[in-house]
Amino acid sequence: MKGFSIIIVTWNGLHHLKTFLPSVCATNYPNFEIILADNASTDGTVEWVSEHFPEVIIKTFDDNYGYCGGNNRAAEFASKDIMLFLNNDVEVSPDWLNALNRTFIQDEQIGAAQPKMLAYQQKDYFEYAGAAGGFIDKYGYPFCRGRVFDHLEKDYQQYDHEDRNIFWASGAALAIKSNLFLQLGGFDEDFEFHMEEIDLCWRVHRAGYKIHYTPESIVYHLGGGSLPMGSPRKVYYNFRNNLFMLWKNYSTNELFFRFPVRLKLDVIAAYRALFSGNIKEFGAIAKAHLHFFKSLNQVQRKRSNSKIPRPKLITGKYNFILVWRYFVYGQKTFNDLDH
Repeated sequence: MKGFSIIIVTWNGLHHLKTFLPSVCATNYPNFEIILADNASTDGTVEWVSEHFPEVIIKTFDDNYGYCGGNNRAAEFASKDIMLFLNNDVEVSPDWLNALNRTFIQDEQIGAAQPKMLAYQQKDYFEYAGAAGGFIDKYGYPFCRGRVFDHLEKDYQQYDHEDRNIFWASGAALAIKSNLFLQLGGFDEDFEFHMEEIDLCWRVHRAGYKIHYTPESIVYHLGGGSLPMGSPRKVYYNFRNNLFMLWKNYSTNELFFRFPVRLKLDVIAAYRALFSGNIKEFGAIAKAHLHFFKSLNQVQRKRSNSKIPRPKLITGKYNFILVWRYFVYGQKTFNDLDH
């Protein structure tokens, strides 16, 4: 039986913890610990959790280090086989860890895993952040079974019966072998928000491990708490961090042939926003590209210093162009794409 260290990063999120932490503490599993990584909250988080859930291990930091920094710092205190990074706005089902335990026991080559992620406010629909596991197209656009761009599917158990490995697991509920997480250096803190988990999962694949989707483990994610959908800041991080991720992890051939195309697709997206009257989105994409190129030397050093190989074949990477399939052919579900 695997032990799980559940790490929850929070910053002034007491309102979420009051709603969601009780379900985590009520988990029906004999071997787990909960580590609350508090990024210098000022809303009484530490006092409330200490009083109501004294079993929770609380680690307080001197500043707001965000998702990446908070998780990396809390990981040093994890004592179990598996680290499970859980957002503070996630409700879990009582037996969720039992299914994840079976996933890691069944195959030693599984390095990371994700539960089924449903929407907290519409529990019969998949949730945006991870749905039924993540994939990526040839130009680095991420999508999920159950969610393609902004199109969310209703859960008819259509993805429950296929025992399938995925490309990336959502950072809202990401389980990873503890020694592997430390070996890979944790989350890249330059990402700050968004796609840091996809970058980590790409490195998991490159290290020779699989990433698995576990539908018997069910969680419900509220989502949109830190950066609302469609906000210019969210657009900025999505575009900038995608470029960071691709430059770090693409093979040399992919970098030469595919990266320039991705830049052109971003330019098209920016002008589409401009001509639609969305000036703030246009500005966010332009700013993302400016900051990427200003940081290119630093990103290149990470690429050059990485000792992890870049295999040509990785599960969950598709060779189609997602934007073409979605916007031109109207293929808005995973089953439409996967044929």
